[in-house]
Amino acid sequence: NRVLHWVGMTNRSKPALNKKTVCMAPAVSTVVLIQPGPEREEDPWDLPELQDTGVKWADLDTKGKVLRVFISVLKLVTLLGLLYLFVCSLDILSSAFQLVGGKAAGDIFQENDVLSNPLAGLVIGVLVTLLVQSSSTSSSIVVSMVSSGLLQVPTAVPIIMGTNIGTSVTNTVVAMTQAGDRSKFRRAFAGATVHDFFNWLSVLVLLPLEVATGYLYRLTEVIVRTFNIQTGENAPVLLNVITDPLTHSIIELDESVISGIATGDPEAKNKSLIRTWCSTSTNTTLQNVTVVNCTSAPCWELKNVSETINIHKCESGCHHIFVNANLPDIAVGLILLALSLFVLCACLICIVKLLNSMLKGQVAAVIKKIINTDFPFPLGFVTGYLAIMVGAAMTFIVQSSSVFTSAITPLVGIGVISIERAYPLSLGSNIGTTTTAILAALASPGETLTNSLQIALVHLFFNVSGIVLWYVLPFMRVPIMLAKALGNVTARYRWFAIFYIIFCFFFIPLLVFGLSLAGLPALLGVLVPVALLLLFVIIINLMQSRWPQHLPNRLQSWDFLPLWAHSLEPWDRMVTAATARCCCCCKCCQVIAPGDEEAGPVEKKDGVEMCNTPVLANGGEGKERAPPTPVILKVTAL
Repeated sequence: NRVLHWVGMTNRSKPALNKKTVCMAPAVSTVVLIQPGPEREEDPWDLPELQDTGVKWADLDTKGKVLRVFISVLKLVTLLGLLYLFVCSLDILSSAFQLVGGKAAGDIFQENDVLSNPLAGLVIGVLVTLLVQSSSTSSSIVVSMVSSGLLQVPTAVPIIMGTNIGTSVTNTVVAMTQAGDRSKFRRAFAGATVHDFFNWLSVLVLLPLEVATGYLYRLTEVIVRTFNIQTGENAPVLLNVITDPLTHSIIELDESVISGIATGDPEAKNKSLIRTWCSTSTNTTLQNVTVVNCTSAPCWELKNVSETINIHKCESGCHHIFVNANLPDIAVGLILLALSLFVLCACLICIVKLLNSMLKGQVAAVIKKIINTDFPFPLGFVTGYLAIMVGAAMTFIVQSSSVFTSAITPLVGIGVISIERAYPLSLGSNIGTTTTAILAALASPGETLTNSLQIALVHLFFNVSGIVLWYVLPFMRVPIMLAKALGNVTARYRWFAIFYIIFCFFFIPLLVFGLSLAGLPALLGVLVPVALLLLFVIIINLMQSRWPQHLPNRLQSWDFLPLWAHSLEPWDRMVTAATARCCCCCKCCQVIAPGDEEAGPVEKKDGVEMCNTPVLANGGEGKERAPPTPVILKVTAL
């Protein structure tokens, strides 16, 4: 009725109608404008702010300031002591692996027929480095075999590439110690695996190139022949001066035994890797040696015969605790393996706790700014190369890329170093570990200097070529993207980190090595179809994300496959259900891991106490939540 009345109004009342209409329109539009928009999602890769919850320095009295300075100095001394134990535990861990698998590593190198296959040589380098947990040891074995003539330099190039991959497993295992906190674990695992992806991608490109052209062999051969390099002094010993007194008091190995097995010395197989005699001398005499199958007199000839004389045991002066232990090498190795892993994990946990308590407020802001800030334009690109040089220098000082990369992994986890800065530091560690090998090669005798130096230079130029490929151009820094993607997956499914380590560093090398023993047809018959399938999946995934309109409707998503073939959800339910059954008697599963904000309440089903995490079951927030499902328990979080 009111509308009909307004229609019949005179011209005098029309402005009122217009006014009424104008007044109503803004009211409707205002409601639309003030509706809250979607909040910006927080980037999980942003470095967290380490807040200082303590009392400010200005609010402390004199006694409080003195106490804070004393506690800070005590924390710093404790941190240095923990770092010292951490480095020593890595050294003991390497010795333990050599005792357990050192002779097996030497036997692997005797498969000369298999080593002629470049792919088999690559995985042998990976496996041997995993067994001895030291790229320096495996590289020295390769150098000794080349020097003795058992290996040619072109055959040894793929093995050197494999040692580069095998040494990157240590910091990946170290990242597992931060699995209790999802955000820290995401950053730590990505910071560790960025080194892995760089090594794998470099091998993926450079190994076929080397097989086709031999450019590393030809380049290093030209360098060695061009420069008249003379044999020099032994490589400098820097960090070992500090760590050897402790490590040698626990165990001391005779590493020449592994090299002797690899070079075919029959006496080396019966020797123990544990050094018993710290001081020996070699006496060479000229003796008459009977000639076997002699057909004409005289049936003897003069030869130099060397005899090793033991002077004193390792129990006086440079003794170690296992010198008189009547235990086999593998038993001593397992004891040291358990001990070193315990000390390693304990040191890492304490280091992370100390760093969290020390790096707060202004201190953390200054350190993060110094490490992660780039130079001003136009010199911003120089920062990354400076980080590479810092990583190379630090690795040269500690003489181990594993020690350096394992030390920065916890710093990446707690948010002090970004992934983008950890990447060039890891590349620098690859360069730094080759300088020690070059200096060691320069100390070789004159007759073996050329081959030894050439192999060391192959290792150097392999890493330099990888840096040119995967770092110089910013859009080619693919390892960072892959590491972040893997970090997101492992933060959501923490069991996938263990699967990644086992699959990439053990299953694949063992599979390729086994197929190499079966012959080249078997190797190609299995790997070529797998490689073609992986290439097809990568291309389809790329087209699905960028040009889905060019794909058939069926291939625009992987939904036509069973769920287990394109999602980790079914596997996660299976793993966590098995974990719950294995830990059904543990009362610790009632406690939720600190920092695991995604974990849900504890409930009891079928007599088993378990934690529920709807986020893991549903794939994150924003989706319809399915009924709670059992997930990783507190006891298995670490």
